Amino acid sequence: MERVTGIRWYAALRSCFPILTWLPRYNLTWLKMDLIAGLTVGLTAVPQALAYAEVAGLPVQVRTSMFFHRVRLRLRRVFLTQCLFVFQYGLYSAFMGGFIYCVFGTSKDITLGPTAIMSLLCSAYIGGDPVFAVVLTLLCGVIQAGMALLRLGFLLDFISYPVIKGFTCAAAVTIGFGQVKNILGLKEIPQQFFLQVYYTFHKIPEARAGDVILGLCCLFFLVMLTLMKNSLGSSEDEAPFLTRSARRLVWSLATIRNVLVVIAATAVAYSAEVTGHHFFSLTGKTAKGLPPFKAPPLSETVANGTVITFSDIMKDLGGGLAVIPLMGVLESIAIAKAFASKNNYRIDANQELFAIGLTNIMGSFVSAYPVTGSFGRTAVNSQTGVCSPTGGIVTGVIVLLSLAFLMPLFFYIPKASLAAIIICAVSPMIDFRVPVQLWRVKRLDLLPFLVTFVVSFWEVQYGILGGVVVSGFMLLYIVARPKVKVSDHGVLLLELDSGLNFPVTEHLSRLVYKHALHASPPRCLVLDCSHVSSIDFTVVHELTELLKQIELRGVSMTFAGLKPSVLKVLLTADLPGFRHTDRVEEALQLLTSINHYEQQF
Repeated sequence: MERVTGIRWYAALRSCFPILTWLPRYNLTWLKMDLIAGLTVGLTAVPQALAYAEVAGLPVQVRTSMFFHRVRLRLRRVFLTQCLFVFQYGLYSAFMGGFIYCVFGTSKDITLGPTAIMSLLCSAYIGGDPVFAVVLTLLCGVIQAGMALLRLGFLLDFISYPVIKGFTCAAAVTIGFGQVKNILGLKEIPQQFFLQVYYTFHKIPEARAGDVILGLCCLFFLVMLTLMKNSLGSSEDEAPFLTRSARRLVWSLATIRNVLVVIAATAVAYSAEVTGHHFFSLTGKTAKGLPPFKAPPLSETVANGTVITFSDIMKDLGGGLAVIPLMGVLESIAIAKAFASKNNYRIDANQELFAIGLTNIMGSFVSAYPVTGSFGRTAVNSQTGVCSPTGGIVTGVIVLLSLAFLMPLFFYIPKASLAAIIICAVSPMIDFRVPVQLWRVKRLDLLPFLVTFVVSFWEVQYGILGGVVVSGFMLLYIVARPKVKVSDHGVLLLELDSGLNFPVTEHLSRLVYKHALHASPPRCLVLDCSHVSSIDFTVVHELTELLKQIELRGVSMTFAGLKPSVLKVLLTADLPGFRHTDRVEEALQLLTSINHYEQQF
């Protein structure tokens, strides 16, 4: 008995701490592969984290808020803060996930950190204010961890595939075009997409030649390396040694292409600066060293002493407290499931939810903004042959070392090079095949896709909400108007193809009256319920009234193929004149014989 109890306790412990499932099997081979994968992902994560900080809205922008007076008081402080501390927030967000996920995560491949989509979502709410970013991170983590503990992961099922694809395509366009201003070296471009498009084209004559040339060169280099990597195909063990070595060299260089671009562009910019030529727009001054580990600020005091309280911050964040946690979890779990399927293992969705939530909670203690799973870095992690989540620890260490020793060098990183990295990272998210597939498979699903895609250019959160609402209405219509096949077998046969729930009552009554009770003369009917798995009190009440009307008109209705759970409800309701048979054929035979008997007498 004690042995059984001990086994149960250990199983429960392993479900809470998935590290216990693979740590006993860990070996030197795994360590070697994890070190290689972690180093490769780390070299990819550092430049991406720097770039995504700007997408997150940490550079100065004006918040559209119900607290306009607080915004105006805060503008000067935000401006001064962001001019000094912009890009390191991406790095602050890039290391915590590796350490937390190693203990609590169930996927060996996924890497947590800043992503393009999450950065874009955050930009709509944090308004360039680090305090708002940190509070949002804390609240996202609490919400996600709470959802995991309450097993509320099923809520993600209400965000359909067309909505997700509509959002990701629109987000890719928004993020990509948002970096054109940095490629051109333009200043004072609004954040709102349509205004951004207008002012970008309006200010093209003000473009800086240095930024344009450097940005286009970086884009060309990134695209060429990406195409070279994609053309490699699968490796062949029987190929000559030099061929295999060349393939590995090309693959390695293409994998760390972001790092190569940043190093080369920084060297060019530094050379220009030391010779007194200011050709490029630079990242500028960044904070030195590691972020302090401290409790996240729950209020903010502006220069004149006005205090913005925690409740005010929550009101300002508004819908972001629903959109960002849900989208973060959705993105991460979708990536984890995809790579689990590819590499033949399973994940625990609720445990993933808890791991992401805890990562965001702990990230708020080091000034991070909300993170989620990164598809690009996860793909690199998987392709490099990672064997366990330990690779995330190596990636985290690389980011920490960059924060500790390389921050002064980030001053010289040209914004055009980071913009090129972002544009190349989000370009694959624009999938033109999706609308074609939707048109070919089910054209009605184009509606939530198009609503999400179009509205997201106004505000991404409204795009997601609009798509979910449209998908919800489509789902409710299917529930309220299920397909009912009506056929004549001497008596009427109504075949239902879904459950009998309260939205369907009016539709069912209309069909019964139209085909049976309002016919001349009234006709008997069989209700085929073989596909009905649920029924509620509203439907039972409506069936009671129908049976009364059927009895008044001297005809009969028989239920066929009732499932035990549905039959139990109907028997408990004590319906007047209730008849049922196990099969449709028996019901048709019964009513046919009743009709024949009544015609004789």
